[in-house]
This record gives sequence, C-alpha cells and structure tokens, in this order.
Amino acid sequence: MRIRLEPRLVTPRWLSAAITLGAIAVALAISALIIALVGGDPIASYIHIIGSSFGSVGVLSDTLVKATPLILTGLACALAFRMRLWNIGAEGQFLMGAWGASAVVLVPLVPAGTPGIVLIPLMMIAGMIAGGLWGLIPGLLKARLAVNEIITSLMLNYVALAWIQFWVFGPWSQSGFQQTKPFPREAWLPRLSDVAGSVPAFGGLTVHLGLLFGLVAAALVWVFLERSRFGYEIRLIGDSPRAARYAGIDIGRRLVIVFAISGALAGLAGMSEVNGSVHYLQDHISPGYGFTAIIVAYLAKFRPGRVIVAAILFGALILAGREIQPSGVPAMMQGIILFTLIVGDVLVRYRVRIEHGKPVAMTATPGAPTAPSAPGDA
Repeated sequence: MRIRLEPRLVTPRWLSAAITLGAIAVALAISALIIALVGGDPIASYIHIIGSSFGSVGVLSDTLVKATPLILTGLACALAFRMRLWNIGAEGQFLMGAWGASAVVLVPLVPAGTPGIVLIPLMMIAGMIAGGLWGLIPGLLKARLAVNEIITSLMLNYVALAWIQFWVFGPWSQSGFQQTKPFPREAWLPRLSDVAGSVPAFGGLTVHLGLLFGLVAAALVWVFLERSRFGYEIRLIGDSPRAARYAGIDIGRRLVIVFAISGALAGLAGMSEVNGSVHYLQDHISPGYGFTAIIVAYLAKFRPGRVIVAAILFGALILAGREIQPSGVPAMMQGIILFTLIVGDVLVRYRVRIEHGKPVAMTATPGAPTAPSAPGDA
C-alpha cells in the first residue's frame, strides 16, 4: 500500500469551508483529550470559555477589546500571505507601532495639553510609520537580496522587544519600573463607557475606538485586494509568480509595498492597544498578538471579512484562557488549531490517493547475464 498526494485540478467551493470546520473540530477534540489527561473537565472548560467571553454584554465588550489588536494584526498577516509573503514579524511591527505612538507624548513631539482631536491622529500616523518601516526591512532584504523573509521578519521581533525594553527600563522608565508614565487623558482612545452619562447602557463597557479602526481597515483591505488593479496584481503574484512576470509586473516593487502596508497595519494595532487599553508603554504590552494573528489569518483563509470573525473567536480564547488551568492550555489550543489548519490546507490543495498493489516478481530475461555462483554452490 502506498499513499500519494495528487494535486487537485478543480477544488469545489464547499471543500475549503468544510475542511476548515473539520480542522477546528479535530483541534477541539485533541485539546479536550489533553485537558482530560491532565485531570481537567473538557466540557466544563469549553462551557467556561463561552460563558466568560460571550455570557453577558460586559464580557462581550472585554472580548472585543482583546479582538481589536487581533483584527489589525490579522489583516497585516492576511495581506502579506495573500501574496505568498510569509510575514512572521507582525509581533515586532506591533511593538514598534506602540513605541512610535508613545514617542509622540513621551519625547514629547507635541506640547503638553494638545487636544485629543489633534494628538490621537498624530499618534496613529506615528504608530503606522514605525510599524511600516519595521516591515520595510524584511521587504527590502527579500526584494533586493533574496533573503528569506521568514527568518528576517521573525528575528526582527526580538530586536523590537529589545528596543522597547531599552526605553521602558531606561530613558522613559517611571521610577525604575519597566513601564513609562501614564499618557495624558487626551491621548486615550474614547470608550463606550465615556458616554455612559448620555447612554446609561454603555456604563462599564470597555470597547474603544480601536475597534472602529479595525473594522474600517478590514473594509479598506477588502477594497484594496478585490477592487483595485494593485490588489489584482498581488493576488496574481500569490497564485502564479511566473504568470505575473510574464505579464510584466514588477514583483520586487509590489513585495516591498505590501510588506510596508502589512507593517503599518500591525503598527496601528500597537497604537490602538497602547492608547485604548494600557495607556502607557511596557515591555509586556503584547501577549503574543502578532503570533496569534498568523493563526487568525490562516483560519480566515486570508479574507478580510473573515479575519474579524476569527479575531473575535481568538479574543474570546485569550480572555477566558486567563482563568483556565493549567495556564498553558490556551496557547496549546492555538498551536493545535494552527497545525490542523495547515493539514487541512494540504487536503484542499491535494487529493489523497491510497494505492494497493502486489509485489512484482523479478524474472530473468533470456540472454541476460546472471550473477556468478558463489564457491561451493551446487
């Protein structure tokens, strides 16, 4: 028996969705088995995750807060992946975006007391520029020197973290602690709770303006990919680089631009987190949003609209996972989901063939030389 992968000539439209759902079901089953093996109750754990993330308006609001940076970093990864550029550096671009936004008020680049209507757009621009420049580095190395973007973008994550640590432990440290002083109130992104005086139902809700950034960005990325010439060229390069070259498309130039846009989206995620949730810069500002975004993009099949849904699901897992023991269970579930999605992607592209056959008997050909007999053979 031999197992062989055969490329599919035609892929049914329903197959991708069915395999994705099947991959998630398998991942949940494997995770449930592991939870049971360590002495936990899988059913109770899953019920707890749902209740702690969607059980009330308040916890749903907290889930959306966790999903906000995942939407933006997920879009960053999905855009690059659609061109078959493996940007593994969204985490570093996220951190640099948070740093760039923080620099506006901590250097400071604007006078104290600058109103929020001016300060927040400036911090958005600074965060996107910082993230975009960080994404530009692996893009240029890939386009000019053919350096593997997986290695460079991954390594830059650790450089970005070291850069953040230098500032929060050094020049910007608040009394020697690994964080900066809090941002002025004008730099905080508005929350729903801020208008609770006019709408009492919004009291205690933590959803901030960053969620709107993510929704608008998803719409813009969809228009960019599906309704623009540049987006068509990106999709063509991702589907068939040879055909793109034959059409005269400058792949290197598009590669650099896509990496920069991807980094800018991740940088905006860093800005929304530092301005909307934390309100100061610290080295542990990200629980791994940039790495989780890779799974979000894969689960969404690189589609901007689906990124929103996938980000909300993983935001729920992050939020409820803080109460699950052992504490590594949420990260384990994320890894298992990514593994099953990759396997599912292989099954979408290839058909599994199982071939059965009998061993072929070797017969001597008339006139062909035979092996000499060993001494002593009869």
